[in-house]
Amino acid sequence: MSATKEGPVVELGAKDLPAFCPNPAMPVWNHHPRVFLDVATAGHAMCPYCGTVYRLRAGEIVKGH
Repeated sequence: MSATKEGPVVELGAKDLPAFCPNPAMPVWNHHPRVFLDVATAGHAMCPYCGTVYRLRAGEIVKGH
């Protein structure tokens, strides 16, 4: 039997980019090395350390730099 447990989901707006984990809402005792996540390309990304899923809110438009 295989079960996959997905981490928490964080919805982001375009103003929240660039996305990184751990995010400021996470407790300090649970921090891991900071990793930047590319959510603009696919609309979502998962942290390789803790499994937290970050995704853009529906209808958000990301403008290039």
